[in-house]
Amino acid sequence: MKKLRRKVYMTAGYNTVSMGTGRREFHPKKPRPGIEHYIKEAGKGVLDQIGGPDKVDESVLGNFMAARFNKQANLPGFIPMIDEKLQWKPATSVEGACGSGGLALMYGVRSVLAETADVVLTMGVEVQNTVKAIYGADILAGAGWYQKRKQGHAYFFPGQFSDRAGAYYEKYGYDKARKGMARWFANAMENARLDETAQEHHNTLPDPYALALKMKPNGAAFVDHLTVLDCSKVSDGASGIAICSEEGLAKIGVDKKDAVEVMGWAQVIRDITNDPKDPAELEAIPRAAKQAMESAGVTIDQIGTIETHDCFSIAGILAVEGLGLAKKGEGADWVDAGNTARDGYMPMNTTGGLIGWGHPTGATGVHQAVTIWQQLTGKAGKAQINISDDRPYGMTINMGGDDVTVVAIVYKRG
Repeated sequence: MKKLRRKVYMTAGYNTVSMGTGRREFHPKKPRPGIEHYIKEAGKGVLDQIGGPDKVDESVLGNFMAARFNKQANLPGFIPMIDEKLQWKPATSVEGACGSGGLALMYGVRSVLAETADVVLTMGVEVQNTVKAIYGADILAGAGWYQKRKQGHAYFFPGQFSDRAGAYYEKYGYDKARKGMARWFANAMENARLDETAQEHHNTLPDPYALALKMKPNGAAFVDHLTVLDCSKVSDGASGIAICSEEGLAKIGVDKKDAVEVMGWAQVIRDITNDPKDPAELEAIPRAAKQAMESAGVTIDQIGTIETHDCFSIAGILAVEGLGLAKKGEGADWVDAGNTARDGYMPMNTTGGLIGWGHPTGATGVHQAVTIWQQLTGKAGKAQINISDDRPYGMTINMGGDDVTVVAIVYKRG
């Protein structure tokens, strides 16, 4: 990728609560807010930080399956509902399965680079607790090649990543893999407890690591090689952030120290009709991360924190290996040793990630950017980690489908 010819910044991040099982206020049989509620809250949360709608040049919304979960399409039409002054301004929506939020970020970045906008209101949203889990699994199967739906598990994507976990067990050992996956779950719970918007914020498990080790995969009850603790939950939520040029930052009155600069990015696609060459390895995430770091001119050792797409704990382990933080087959040991904990060598998913904070699919990529913005600018509250001067960069990795659509972005405090 070519070097960016114009500086691009992100600021004014906002997250709604990630709503679903785990939150004390969630009740599946009680009425819940619709998708328009989450769009409005996230959008207003950003506008309140940047001086209102007059400062916005255009808007973009990432979403995966509102047309099926909510029977609602034409989502750009909801943008003026946030504030009537957004009416008659450009707005669009983008879709790339669970990578839809990352694509929304890319849309905003490209608009700033193209000089068609100085301030882009960028959001992601998904409301999924509208159907039973088994029906939701069928909707989410659209993130894969649906032609193969009947060949897959009833819980399609847990089945896909169960196959990856099974391949990893066979290749590198079951016990070591389960220890690493248990540690990943424990880190997610510990981090989510520090973020009031996280789906698992109210989690009070005394020893999540021991619980995850004790629970064994049972194919008769779920999928063959994963437990429910290895999986991200069904979530409703939205996230928003402002993507700006230097002129845009000046227009909204935000100092660079309160923004993060986009130093490099990459967007890659793997053929959705092909199975992974080796289920125990990722292909798209390593390519995207490498390209993003090369375009930013940094190495993995200069990055201080990473938000990676842990839709399942095995995806976190495979990402660690794909990033080169551990050799193939050693990622589980590396995680179990505490390296990805908030006080470890490479803190990852510091507000809980998809397993802990939640996974409102179209919002996840934007939520990752909000978390990096919070961490690099010291705005993460109780979830704040130490960012050392010699490792001042952060990275987000948002994946759609089974390692199919991937967006990786490298950031630095402005």
